[in-house]
This record gives sequence, structure tokens and C-alpha cells, in this order.
Amino acid sequence: MAVSSDEVRGFVMQALTIMEVDLADVHEDGTLGPAGADLDSLVLAELVVRVEEQYDIKFTSDEMEQMGALTVREFCDLAVEREHVARS
Repeated sequence: MAVSSDEVRGFVMQALTIMEVDLADVHEDGTLGPAGADLDSLVLAELVVRVEEQYDIKFTSDEMEQMGALTVREFCDLAVEREHVARS
């Protein structure tokens, strides 16, 4: 069964809670980096690894470099896209 953006978003929020990130600044249309959720590079890297492991996907180097500029929605959609590619 294919994963949905809502499922990934739920996992992301749960992971950020476990990582003790204050969710008050985390909004679906806010960026993950300084202009939004303000996740530092280590927290963002840990989040990416958790998503990769949960959904058995791998982001490209170029995607990794742009993660901080993505909104939460874009990040979740990208994870879904990677999961669909991995299943193909």
C-alpha cells in the first residue's frame, strides 16, 4: 500500500516530538530551516534519516542540500514521491 502525505506528516510530527523539538513553530507551509521551524542542521539531518529508515527511501545529495528550504508539506510530498519510486 502506498504511503500518503498525511501519514508522512504524522510521522514527521511524532519524530520531532520525540526529538524534543517545540512544535509551536512547525507549520505545514513553513520551511524546515531558519525562515520557519528553524531546525538546525543536525536536527534536520536526524529527521531525514528517520524518514528514510521509516519508509525505506533515500534522498539524493541535491535534495539533502535543499531540505532547510522546503516546507513541511514539500518535505512530506518529496518523501511520498521517493517512496513511490522505491516501490517501482
